[in-house]
Amino acid sequence: MRLTGKTAIVTGGASGFGAGIVRRFMQEGCRVMIADINIDGAEQMAQEMGDHALAQRVDVGDGASVRQMVRAAADAWGHVDIMVNNAGVTHMPAPLQDVSEDDFDRVYRVNMKSVYYTSREVVPLMQARKSGTILNVASTAGVSPRPRLNWYNASKGWLITATRTMAIELAPDKIRVNALNPVAGETPLLASFMGEDTPEMRQKFLSTIPLGRFSQPEDMGNAALFLCSDEASMITGVAMEVDGGRCI
Repeated sequence: MRLTGKTAIVTGGASGFGAGIVRRFMQEGCRVMIADINIDGAEQMAQEMGDHALAQRVDVGDGASVRQMVRAAADAWGHVDIMVNNAGVTHMPAPLQDVSEDDFDRVYRVNMKSVYYTSREVVPLMQARKSGTILNVASTAGVSPRPRLNWYNASKGWLITATRTMAIELAPDKIRVNALNPVAGETPLLASFMGEDTPEMRQKFLSTIPLGRFSQPEDMGNAALFLCSDEASMITGVAMEVDGGRCI
């Protein structure tokens, strides 16, 4: 029970990697807010997970919505120990100059500006207690980018740099900041990454992963648990690949 007594907000927590993180945290005794734009999915998962789960609708690209999310968590628990910035989107594979401005803006809001919003709200709470952990879900795309996903790649590279700079600035307040870099996984975004979900496209993707499989929500849950637990108390500013060797 490595997170007994701890509290966490997980954005995008109703599906995919976020759901894997929520499940693993709760198995280890954590109280978790499942924050998602899909409130029906969040409420269904909260009912499944029991009394220590809260469902909260949030649009992570909207400052007022993020403020409401963090205030709801603080009102329920009195403090927030762990902030997991997991919510993310991509654009369909296309030449960089053909990606629409609307798609670019959506990637920017959800993948980048959301971390500014959550930090603005949760960091002061953590600073007041001289304790806290922030985990950003980036991607191997920020380390070893694929063609035709240019602006998504760039957003994840930004997130890796943001993680490192946050770690340096917040270390005096005993706040640790790390990131996870998953390879493409069995999540709702997989089809968008590939352009189309066919056996041929899956095999093409898998051929670039030495261990020969996609990241699973359970893989991300296990890695997130370690980085957010006291076992990782000396680890900050790390962007850890969960990628089956993809970035070697």
